[in-house]
Amino acid sequence: MYMRLQKIILAVAALGWGIAFLGIVLPWSVAVSALNGLGAGAIPNDPMLDYWLRMAGGGFTMIGVIFAVILFAPKKYAVLIPLMAYLSIAEGIVLLISGLRLGLPPFPFWCDTAFCLGIGAGLLLVQPGVREERKLSSEC
Repeated sequence: MYMRLQKIILAVAALGWGIAFLGIVLPWSVAVSALNGLGAGAIPNDPMLDYWLRMAGGGFTMIGVIFAVILFAPKKYAVLIPLMAYLSIAEGIVLLISGLRLGLPPFPFWCDTAFCLGIGAGLLLVQPGVREERKLSSEC
């Protein structure tokens, strides 16, 4: 049961971070429309902003790939799971502090914060059960 929960959390993390792939491939005009739909104000047509979008999209996609690799070989990469959990919690705290400081509206700020904190906390909470299930399955 715990191993299944861990895989679900890892899949959600991989998809949640991996969706940033769209920031790499979408044309600038479509990306700006999507960002406006998420609450961004007017975004000028600026090559540096286009570059930063692609840079952030690439970095976030790579985080999604790391979660996907762990998802498909959780036993092999078990040592990375707590690290990714703590990094997710750290990112959630950064988002929480930044969002509150900037007075951002709840959407998408609270969703992003809850996603990061939820992934991190979820992975840490299931970890003892996963270890126990692996121990029991190796004894059989």
